[in-house]
Amino acid sequence: MPTDTTHELEAGDVQAIAKLSETLAKVRTELGRAVVGQTEVIDALLMCLISRGHALLMGVPGLAKTLLVSKLSECLSLDFSRIQFTPDLMPMDITGTDILQEAAGGERRFEFIKGPIFANIVLADEINRAPAKTQAAMLEAMQEHRVTVLGKTMVLQQPFFVLATQNPVEQEGTYPLPEAQLDRFMFLIEVDYPSEEEEVAIARLTTGGDLPELNHLLDGEQVMAIQALVRRVPVPDHVYSYAVRLVRQTRPEGGTAPEWLKPLVSWGAGPRAVQYLILGGKARAAMAGAYAVRIEDIQAVAGPVLKHRVLTTFAAESEGVTTNEIVKRLVKESASV
Repeated sequence: MPTDTTHELEAGDVQAIAKLSETLAKVRTELGRAVVGQTEVIDALLMCLISRGHALLMGVPGLAKTLLVSKLSECLSLDFSRIQFTPDLMPMDITGTDILQEAAGGERRFEFIKGPIFANIVLADEINRAPAKTQAAMLEAMQEHRVTVLGKTMVLQQPFFVLATQNPVEQEGTYPLPEAQLDRFMFLIEVDYPSEEEEVAIARLTTGGDLPELNHLLDGEQVMAIQALVRRVPVPDHVYSYAVRLVRQTRPEGGTAPEWLKPLVSWGAGPRAVQYLILGGKARAAMAGAYAVRIEDIQAVAGPVLKHRVLTTFAAESEGVTTNEIVKRLVKESASV
């Protein structure tokens, strides 16, 4: 019987997880009043949010990514801001800056005007259209939950959740995200086209009256309490070992990588991938009302955690082998061991 080196859930936490599962099911239903389909995307976003992670949404324009994020913030009673990234966007356009203001009596003094990064949920639209300096400002905010402006450091309000979007089709005039910044995103979530039935429902919903206002099911304090609860979900030793083994198999220079992977991968996932596999597994277990993480939970989040952390070789690209296919094969083979 696998042992568990973490503490067991207390009675209060058991009840809280049951309530959490019920509440998030209501959030999904409420979002469904304004967003048609995309249930897997919604679940992935919720997993990131309650894990204190950030998400990168990949999809062509017109798939309701902005609508989904804004309605999620409405449902959770969280402040929302949207930043449209462009090549001329400067760091101060995100973080804010000091403005010379004239006070009573004619006295002039600098006053800090907060930028759009000072919100609970920030949508960074087409993040790869901004230059490296601006992306670096986002990087500090995502990693440190703070910003530095003119030598002054300011802490961002909590909870703080960044969702960035990228258009996978139009790449002209873009600045590809460096691996260091990609690694800051817990999940890479691919947003696909809706089914035919869903597209008919979208047409009906969006060409009539205004979209419905959603009920406020949670607030910021409750979201932070959920985030703390997720961290307390126990993880058995064999699940920790499985997550580490799966990540180490993505590294072609290591002794655990399968032979078929070595000519296809130039660089594997780092230790942060293990952390996000465990946190994603905890979030998925809690959302399902489970009281411990299973290997199945790790396998379910392996795709969004690993596929942007594995770099393919030219040989893989020439053969049309994607990181998604590589991760799926690793998970499938690990399941049979």
